[in-house]
Amino acid sequence: MNEGKASLMNDSTSSKQLFQGALILTIAGLLSKVLSAGYRVPLQNITGDLGFYIYQQVYPLLGIIMVLSLYGFPVAVSKIVAEYNNDSRDLCWRTFYIPVVSVLLVVCVVLFLLVYIGAGSIAGWMGDEAIEVGIQSAAVAFLLVPFTSLLRGVFQGMNDMRPTAVSQIIEQLVRVAIIIAVAFIAVDRQDMYLIGPGAAFGAVFGGLAAFAYLALLFHKRKPWNDQTVEAALSIAQYIKTVFVYGLFICLNYMLLLLLQLADAFTLVPGLVDHGLELEEAKVTKGIFDRGHPLIQLGTVLGSSLALALIPTITKNRMMTKPDAFRFHIRTAIKLSLGISIGATVGLILLFPYVNELLFQDQAGTNALRILMLVILFSSLAITASSILQGMDYIFHTALFVLVGVGIKWTGNWLLIPYAGIHGAALASVISVGVVLVLNRWLIRKRVVKGILPWQLFLKVGLALTGMGLFVLSAIFVEQTWLDIATRVQLAAYTLMVSGLGGLIYLILLIKLRCFGKKELEQFPYGEYLITLLPRRTKP
Repeated sequence: MNEGKASLMNDSTSSKQLFQGALILTIAGLLSKVLSAGYRVPLQNITGDLGFYIYQQVYPLLGIIMVLSLYGFPVAVSKIVAEYNNDSRDLCWRTFYIPVVSVLLVVCVVLFLLVYIGAGSIAGWMGDEAIEVGIQSAAVAFLLVPFTSLLRGVFQGMNDMRPTAVSQIIEQLVRVAIIIAVAFIAVDRQDMYLIGPGAAFGAVFGGLAAFAYLALLFHKRKPWNDQTVEAALSIAQYIKTVFVYGLFICLNYMLLLLLQLADAFTLVPGLVDHGLELEEAKVTKGIFDRGHPLIQLGTVLGSSLALALIPTITKNRMMTKPDAFRFHIRTAIKLSLGISIGATVGLILLFPYVNELLFQDQAGTNALRILMLVILFSSLAITASSILQGMDYIFHTALFVLVGVGIKWTGNWLLIPYAGIHGAALASVISVGVVLVLNRWLIRKRVVKGILPWQLFLKVGLALTGMGLFVLSAIFVEQTWLDIATRVQLAAYTLMVSGLGGLIYLILLIKLRCFGKKELEQFPYGEYLITLLPRRTKP
């Protein structure tokens, strides 16, 4: 027993170092995702709900392309590089670079042709043929994926994640700048459908900027040796690795994108069946799409810190250090639960203010409140599926995502004609909830049982109650005595209430011992948070 505790203490020190190292990369990814979600607020403010609808019809496709170039294919390439490292082989143009980029090119060219040639049919299925040019433009971004993926994967295979992180931020900055510029041009020319091709051009030029940075770094470091003549893997193994790790792993990151893709195909036709005119249905979908940047930000907050712990969760660690293994799983899930449920409840309570502050009116508030539950379920589902992927359950998590998307598609088809965007919100919540339940079932069956005690949920509920009472009191004060007349005043009020509510919630979580000392040590500035623990808290 003492040996197990000692192992846990020693492993805690090394895992903290790993956590802090991974945190640097997480912050870079967080910044990129904040940019990706944040620019959609001014985009909606500039173009209105119609322009936002047009952008959101093209965005899921661009998002899928970005996931492939940032996560799926680079992970596959880095695994191949690791095989070379294990065999003490150098990378060679003839036996590594040319075969790998050829496989990636074949996959991406096929995807490009399918989307480009089928753009008219895709637009027709979406119920808006004017989207065709935007879809064709977006398809071009597929052609950059092999080159950025190859270079990112090579650097990652050498255990250097910084090029990927920096190139990701460069890509997003260029992309956002172009999209916002095109939004102003579209409004000036009174042609909102320019936003579709504009979003695609942003993705293409962002990808070119990222590739230029990666290529300069690649040329500087020269990670190749042309003296090597033998390949570590056969061409069949290259193909298998690209498909297995490139396409299946990234499905975990595509859950929210695939839900938006389902909405792109089914929401407008469903709203027309609900009784709306076509133009009204487009604007209503734009209103519904307001929820997606908030979901993205909430999910990033709810899963990023937890995901930084995932590299410590492997089959080998489960066998050699079971106490440390359980500790890291428990901490990751606790982090995800604590942050995501707080963000979800806070947004639901404050949504009328958030909606008006960010999007200039309160349209769709009740449906979007339902949609905010996706933050809780998706954060936990992504954390759980990442744990399972660390245990090599890659196909299982991919299948669960596809099941969830199928439920979303069916739910939209059944519910939207009767309940409008409320039905779409409910379908999203149910589909992500099913993915979470399936992931939780597999963790309990194949990984470990009894991770979180029931007392924890009671304590989190008490912390939420304390935060909720404060927020409701603040809303009562505003409605009774305050006279908020400007957007600046609304921003000040919303930020103050949400900030203080979040602080109260965090303090209550710690005071109620939802997190132990060793768990708080994993947090940024954990040494300060530990001082809030009750004196008799166990390690």
